[in-house]
Amino acid sequence: MASQEIETLTAALSRLPGLGPRSARRAVLWLIKRRETSLVQLVEALGAVRRALVECEVCGNVDTANPCGICADPRRDGRALCVVEEVADLWALDRARLFTGKYHVLGGRLSALDGIRPEDIAIDTLLRRVGSGGIDEVLLAMNATLEGQTTAHYIAERLEGLPVRVTQLAHGLPVGGELDYLDEGTLAQAIRARRPVP
Repeated sequence: MASQEIETLTAALSRLPGLGPRSARRAVLWLIKRRETSLVQLVEALGAVRRALVECEVCGNVDTANPCGICADPRRDGRALCVVEEVADLWALDRARLFTGKYHVLGGRLSALDGIRPEDIAIDTLLRRVGSGGIDEVLLAMNATLEGQTTAHYIAERLEGLPVRVTQLAHGLPVGGELDYLDEGTLAQAIRARRPVP
């Protein structure tokens, strides 16, 4: 029987995505064996992130600077804006290095079943951002789920009348798939084949 502290660590790790109780226990045992190196580094890295983590006031990304590194990068094309549901989607798309514009994180998606309404996610912030000018294209990169596509259609309707071209990722992404789990090749093809929203 492990001590309460070790059990608490195991329970905390088991709540991480992709780790169950058995995987968490193996990770804890691995860290205990390497407590002078790996465990110390992990604790220091977690503490540093906890102290420095902020949400970007411009796009909603999570970074250690505000504005985030993407928003502050002068090489980014400020005329193209990619709208995503979550920070994980932004990171997945940016890893592909094919979209050179900036991002906007909604912080969720519309869902009548879950009671998530337009005012519960950052749609108004997006509309203000686009309405202030300087943006030529809004790429709707929603997950290929019913809720994601509903969110994309709602945003496209709200953007009607504004002088922007509204596009979305090409179909071919797996139905029910989430951007964070797709490989770079699939994401690359989806970005290259983006098309206007009907």
